[in-house]
Amino acid sequence: MKKILITGTAGFIGYHLANRLLADGYQVVGLDSVNDYYDVDLKYDRLENAGVSRKEIAYGSFVQSKVFPGYTFIQLRLEDKEALLRLFRNEQFNVVINLAAQAGVRYSLTNPEAYVDSNITGFLNILEACRFVQVEKLIYASSSSVYGLNTEMPFSVGANVDHPVSLYAASKKSNELMAHTYSHLFGIPTIGLRFFTVYGPWGRPDMALFLFTDAILRGKPIQVFNHGLMERDFTYVDDIVDGISAMTAKTHPGPGADWDPANPDPSVSSAPYRLYNIGNNNPVKLLDFIREIETATGRVAEKIMKPIQPGDVEKTWADVEALADDYGYRPDTPIRQGVSQFVNWFRDYYKI
Repeated sequence: MKKILITGTAGFIGYHLANRLLADGYQVVGLDSVNDYYDVDLKYDRLENAGVSRKEIAYGSFVQSKVFPGYTFIQLRLEDKEALLRLFRNEQFNVVINLAAQAGVRYSLTNPEAYVDSNITGFLNILEACRFVQVEKLIYASSSSVYGLNTEMPFSVGANVDHPVSLYAASKKSNELMAHTYSHLFGIPTIGLRFFTVYGPWGRPDMALFLFTDAILRGKPIQVFNHGLMERDFTYVDDIVDGISAMTAKTHPGPGADWDPANPDPSVSSAPYRLYNIGNNNPVKLLDFIREIETATGRVAEKIMKPIQPGDVEKTWADVEALADDYGYRPDTPIRQGVSQFVNWFRDYYKI
């Protein structure tokens, strides 16, 4: 039974991924700092739903899940280098999946230090721990935000990403560069995943689906930025975890066989390094997305049109061909089904 470390398991994707890998038969250690970037009660409730009792959580101590015999959780900050390295040495993980990060584009405009601490220093500590306690592979979260000012659609992992428009995006591109360095110098097999607007039950309160659903159900207006002229490659969380589950099980593809140093492809290398888009490959207009929420809630939204926000991009669209070729990735959740499942969860969770 392989032992997997998943960081960020009090978070949205980490919670779902832990449940999936436990169902796949892995032994999972979940790690999270449980910071207050958004409602900590939601984070603790995710953990409770996975059998991790809030009252038993204490910094640096393991909590055994009461639902999954193969699941233990530890509250730890990635910036706590010594404690993190001690955890790696004691547990001897086979695979590390780093989803913990300071998320959010707009929050990075007012709290830049949080992104350096978690996304740069914290990720460096993960790389150092993988270096000293050899793991089979490191899978880590990047973001579609790295594409920045790039407007060539669909976004290709072979495209230039030198023009980020937020510090969050810059921190994620930094993760990709740092991972390549450690793959090259120390032979650590790494896989970076550029997530595209993940949504679904237990989602984040700062994301559009959550904000829109909450406002519509409470009879409040919603703010529609860029006057609704936005498109997003909305990706249902189950499709995301299907993809990560496949790459957890399969051997790392290794160095790029066709990699050419005279004409380098940024997504592969002579080192055991890979970058993939993980999205739905089907951009949806924001106003169409809102209509699906209206259908699911049975209510019409009052819309307040606003200009685009600093750090936002108008459109995202993932080219997932490389992930499909290497891991058989096939997202198949229709937007109507995914939105409906989120709204059903939201109504049940908030009793509204």
